[in-house]
Amino acid sequence: MKYTVDGSLCTGHGRCYTVAPELYRPDDEGYNLLRDDAVEVPPGAEASARRGARSCPERAIGLDG
Repeated sequence: MKYTVDGSLCTGHGRCYTVAPELYRPDDEGYNLLRDDAVEVPPGAEASARRGARSCPERAIGLDG
């Protein structure tokens, strides 16, 4: 599974890294650090990836797999 954060939609609410800090991390301005790149989700962290994606009010996080 991979996730991608759409940088044009992310507004820095921080809900993703609040509920799943092991996957999603903030930059210095509060936006998701890894935007517009496909990021591999480690085995066993799929539930956290889904939880982080569901928490995003802008639906900026897409999951593949």
